[in-house]
Amino acid sequence: MDVFYNANGVGDVLLVPLAEGDREQVKVETFGPVAKMSSATDGKVLGYNIFDASKYVDVAGNGKITLTEPMLTQIKQVFEDNQLNDALDFDLSPKFVVGYVLEKSPHENADKLSVCQVDVGEEAPLQIVCGAPNIDAGQKVVVAKIGAVMPSGLRIKPSTLRGVPSNGMICSQKELNLPNAPEEKGIYVLEESFTVGQAFEF
Repeated sequence: MDVFYNANGVGDVLLVPLAEGDREQVKVETFGPVAKMSSATDGKVLGYNIFDASKYVDVAGNGKITLTEPMLTQIKQVFEDNQLNDALDFDLSPKFVVGYVLEKSPHENADKLSVCQVDVGEEAPLQIVCGAPNIDAGQKVVVAKIGAVMPSGLRIKPSTLRGVPSNGMICSQKELNLPNAPEEKGIYVLEESFTVGQAFEF
């Protein structure tokens, strides 16, 4: 899970986004230094802003920051100190991981799509629909799991592509915003030295 901090651009505010919502239909409640945003229509929590964040949380870095267990413990303490009783049961497992393509089969309703079964480590293999021309079984690839936020801001969600469920995304270098990424279409095929299930850092 990622949080965001930009002292120069935004100020000393830690942004904890949880879900997307209509900006015109947002309810804001304050609990000391914490602003809680929720949907005015269904009450779904959209996120939190923690002001004067450096007083309460050890923020290391600028921009997108991976939320760690120590940071989460500090945030929970801020909530408790300010009588905000929301449960912060966040999934802190890495969202960009090394995957191994176990199987590739043609999509039944789209000639240019493939249906892949991808091993991502300890959990069950993920079924991912992929449109890259160079995808094939036996490759190690970068997988953006459900909940991952791409550099473009796109949040990965479960989807159905031409009638086939897809749970994640197999990424290209361009989609990961890697330097010197090739312009031609195609997923990023990793070297054999990468370990299936390990976090992919970029």
